[in-house]
Amino acid sequence: MGGAIAAIVIIVILIVIVFWAISVYNNLVTMRNRVKNGWAQTDVQLKQRADLVPNLVATVQGYAAHESSVFEEVAKARSRVVDMAANGTIEQRAQAENALGRAIVNILATAENYPELKANQNFMDLQNKLSELEQKIAYARQFYNDVVMKYNTKLEVFPSNLIAGMFHFEQAQSFSVTDQQDREAPRVNFGTPAGSVPPRPSAGPSADPAPVGPAPDSQPPAQMPSQQ
Repeated sequence: MGGAIAAIVIIVILIVIVFWAISVYNNLVTMRNRVKNGWAQTDVQLKQRADLVPNLVATVQGYAAHESSVFEEVAKARSRVVDMAANGTIEQRAQAENALGRAIVNILATAENYPELKANQNFMDLQNKLSELEQKIAYARQFYNDVVMKYNTKLEVFPSNLIAGMFHFEQAQSFSVTDQQDREAPRVNFGTPAGSVPPRPSAGPSADPAPVGPAPDSQPPAQMPSQQ
């Protein structure tokens, strides 16, 4: 009788362990899929930004054709992004995307020297689209890095690391930035915002017209004594 009870206890314990292992495994798979989905969303936004670059270059080049070094820089950066999107790791992709972001900042800064370009409707539309994409990229990257951190932590803590090692779950790479410049979305201020009143030009210490008459600190002329 005691042996039967012991056998039942062992069976129950084994069943609990099996169900626990299945639960942990399914949880790891779910978290891994969230990582893949997070990267897919980030990748979509990054590709849209890369697709805007040729139009941006063509528009700026129409007004500043002699700025060849700026166009070469952005062309090389975009080519690197395309290569890393196809064959590179996430870390390599992040480095390439950061370089492209800096190149975009440079080409937008170049446009500041050309008032007609800043007023070009096509350029303004591209600038607005880039600004929207930078915000979406920032949100997507934050979401991706959050799920990566949770997933990697799950792979390391006990006892879920036992199941992770048994089924060869691998750590995911975060999408990081390299320096403070890369942490800021590319943006350039193109003059006075619409609807605001530009400051009046200064006309010296006072813009009021000079008063007519003697200066405030001048003395009145002395009166001549009358002759008798």
